Amino acid sequence: MVTQEQNNRLTQTGAGTSGGALLRSYWQPAALVEELEQSRPVIAVTLLGEELVLFRDEFGRYGLMERHCTHRGADLCFGRLEGGGLRCTFHGWLFDADGRCIEQGAEPVGSKFHLNVSQKAYPCVERNGIVFAYLGEGEPPPVPSLDAFAAPESHTFAFKGLLECNWMQAMEVGIDPSHASFLHRFFIDEDPDEQYGKQFRDKAADSDIPITRLLRDYPRPSIKVDKTDFGLRLITLRQISDDQLHVRVTNCVFPNAITIPMSRDMVITQWHVPINDTTTYWYAIFTSFTDEVDRETMREQRVAQIELPSYRSKLNKSNNYGFDPAQQATEVYTGMGYDINVHDQWAVESLGPIADRTKEHLSKLDIGIVQFRRLFEAGMAALDNGESPPLRYSEAESATIIGPAATDAFGHPDSWADDWIGWEKQRRERAPWSLGDRDLATPGSSASHSE
Repeated sequence: MVTQEQNNRLTQTGAGTSGGALLRSYWQPAALVEELEQSRPVIAVTLLGEELVLFRDEFGRYGLMERHCTHRGADLCFGRLEGGGLRCTFHGWLFDADGRCIEQGAEPVGSKFHLNVSQKAYPCVERNGIVFAYLGEGEPPPVPSLDAFAAPESHTFAFKGLLECNWMQAMEVGIDPSHASFLHRFFIDEDPDEQYGKQFRDKAADSDIPITRLLRDYPRPSIKVDKTDFGLRLITLRQISDDQLHVRVTNCVFPNAITIPMSRDMVITQWHVPINDTTTYWYAIFTSFTDEVDRETMREQRVAQIELPSYRSKLNKSNNYGFDPAQQATEVYTGMGYDINVHDQWAVESLGPIADRTKEHLSKLDIGIVQFRRLFEAGMAALDNGESPPLRYSEAESATIIGPAATDAFGHPDSWADDWIGWEKQRRERAPWSLGDRDLATPGSSASHSE
């Protein structure tokens, strides 16, 4: 049972909190690159409760700094992009991408005062359609060699969505494999060939069984959780017959990302990023292991479902997520349409802005959630004690953090642990870009549950 104090530690992410310090110790998505693809690439960003401004200067450098000018507090979101930085329109102070004040337009000629002034700023890097920022202390860690970052831009697509709830409950739905058989249950199996870019609408592994049917017909999985050098690996097993298991491998990339198989050829890497303690953005990179991504189609699909510039779903709590009792009876388990993002949104938002974990009753199938909370609590304790945060590596070590493998496969009850790895290796060998040669079966201690 989680106490109120523990719940607060798990969910609070502002400056000065243990959870906030832990999340700040890793690179976090700050915005989509597409949000800056305008004549004036300057946007407001709220990240981990901090009000910031993100811009791209004329040399292509990204700058992320405090939104209010250090001089008199004017809003830099209305600043002028010029002179290699962002200039406050109140008194003409100019700041570069590193937050250094490089000019003060109203000061006397020859003044050196600007050398003593800086705007709080954070390092940024761009990876396949997302601008990542490091808000922590000291030097930022290297960016790991995840598939979503290693793949060429042509084989990726990035997007995001708004959730009106705390980041932790958004994260926990991604490490809860058993919910897919209910929350994402469809009573009609559409032709997977006509469902490009939509999760759970493909055929399972290398079979002719639609994944929707498999999840629907086999709702009582066994779940195994392994600790790895990137976080947690969740293996969900569904007994199909005496000699066949369906194996679904998903992952928690510590501290707030997941990787899940979208189809036989595509994987999603998704981050759950606090805007503040009661609103969250999910950011996702879709990575294709075969053909180039049809980015136009995927973006059209998602833009049709959301409101811009907020990235909020058109189906939301204000309109009961489009709930239709007739549809619930015959087509979709939730009655909330065919977009599984809406299903997840309802699930996590219905818990309230911050879920009250003191009242929950976790089952054995929640083993991934239990393991993640323990790992996150251990990370906070390490920082509280002045120790290094967990799962942060040197440049050389970070280069070995590839994948992580996320796949659907079939195996034999006696050999499934090797079968899925073999299937995944074959898929990765066919990929038109290098995925590294590190062993996919990362060693580590494990905790498991079977029904």
